[in-house]
Amino acid sequence: QDRLVESGGGSVQAGGSLRLSCAASTITDSRFNFNTSCWAWFRRAPGEEREGVATIERDGSTMYADSVKGRFTVSKDSAKKTLYLVMNTLKPEDTGMYNCAADIWCSSDYRYWGQGTQVTVSS
Repeated sequence: QDRLVESGGGSVQAGGSLRLSCAASTITDSRFNFNTSCWAWFRRAPGEEREGVATIERDGSTMYADSVKGRFTVSKDSAKKTLYLVMNTLKPEDTGMYNCAADIWCSSDYRYWGQGTQVTVSS
């Protein structure tokens, strides 16, 4: 099954920054088109449900969870076929496993997922 590949997680102190990357070059499905797909970042904190963090639509418009607005920025690089999440002013509550996801139909049922990258923020 085609998978995206996340990287960039790590351990930082509160107030620090990280940049997560999500590479799509591993997707071999002929229907997949990086530019016309819709993208999202999710996270799951220990013992919590998975929550949406940010999305980027076909037209480039973005949406963010209220908890990360003004601190996180989602973007994509078509030439590199890579999605990014820049996270600034990190808080301990940002700790969790971060996954990227993509869907060629732009439905909420994302077809392609990565294995996740861990982000740990200490106070």
